[in-house]
Amino acid sequence: MIDFLNEIRRPIRISLSRKFLYSTLIFIAGVILGVVSKLLDTTESNYLPYFLEIFDLRNFFSRMGVWIFLAVVISVYSKTPIRSAINVFLFFVGMVGSYYLYTVLVASFFPKSYMMIWIIMTCVSPFLAFVCWYAKGKGIIAISISSIIFMFISRQAFVFGFWYFDITNILEFLLWIATIFLLYQSPKQIIKVLPIGLLLFFLTAQTNLFWGML
Repeated sequence: MIDFLNEIRRPIRISLSRKFLYSTLIFIAGVILGVVSKLLDTTESNYLPYFLEIFDLRNFFSRMGVWIFLAVVISVYSKTPIRSAINVFLFFVGMVGSYYLYTVLVASFFPKSYMMIWIIMTCVSPFLAFVCWYAKGKGIIAISISSIIFMFISRQAFVFGFWYFDITNILEFLLWIATIFLLYQSPKQIIKVLPIGLLLFFLTAQTNLFWGML
């Protein structure tokens, strides 16, 4: 099994000190983004700087797109699938933990149902990250994983129905473009990934893949 996975993408060894440093920085980044997201969520729009209001960052950080994208970035740029699982898990622990600690301790609010959803997602994230790491590999499995990632990002960037097709959020559209560059390995590879991902998007457009927001 290990040989089979190594044929898709081979892990790179790094020192223990670098592992600790990278994981710590990722955890801190998650904590900071969780606090920033909650601050935006609890601050009245007229008190926010004009550019934050224009880009609607409050709504942007309350949706799934940015968190999926960041998790994929962390996953594919980790050196091994195990490191990918650890790093993404630490990122979500930092983000979800700081967000809901702020919610409970500062905002004096206890959204149990939403919190449980995000706790479950945090627990599942290492397994998904392990799989996503192989998106930067070779062969049909890597292309399939990349296509599924692209489908999920497309689901966040666009809305599609029988008579309409529209961009959900301009920042999520930019993430959609960034995802193409993130998944790109060669013209031949990306030409396969994009049509398959878009086909999956259209096939699943009317299904609810997420329960809600932060």
